[in-house]
Amino acid sequence: MSDIESPARRFSLFFLAIIFITLVLSIAAFFQAFDAYNIGQVANGHFFMLIGVSGLALLTYMVFQTRRRALRFVLKPPRIATTILCQKCGFKNIRDFERGDFIFKDTEECPKCKEKMMIASIYREVEEKKRPRRWI
Repeated sequence: MSDIESPARRFSLFFLAIIFITLVLSIAAFFQAFDAYNIGQVANGHFFMLIGVSGLALLTYMVFQTRRRALRFVLKPPRIATTILCQKCGFKNIRDFERGDFIFKDTEECPKCKEKMMIASIYREVEEKKRPRRWI
């Protein structure tokens, strides 16, 4: 594991400030609600309790959405493949891309006919995304 965090894993200072402010305001609303209940103002107590619960619900939603989005943005590099083709016998070999590969470059000998093989194509392999099954 490297010591450097990926940008998708870090929370921004702005986001942390919003979370902290929302938490403080929610706790303050709970204290206001308890004070209102103690002096007999039940309607104000309900109002402040609603604000406190709503703030905590919003805070929880923000944290879970940000966590889910951060996990979704973790990218792995695509596999790049090189196709090597023998012009004489048609033997085909697919291997990982190596630095310095280019199309029409002569490469190793063909294992069948011992002629020089040539890079025919370089491409990125695309993974099929699995779609969730829908139950009708």
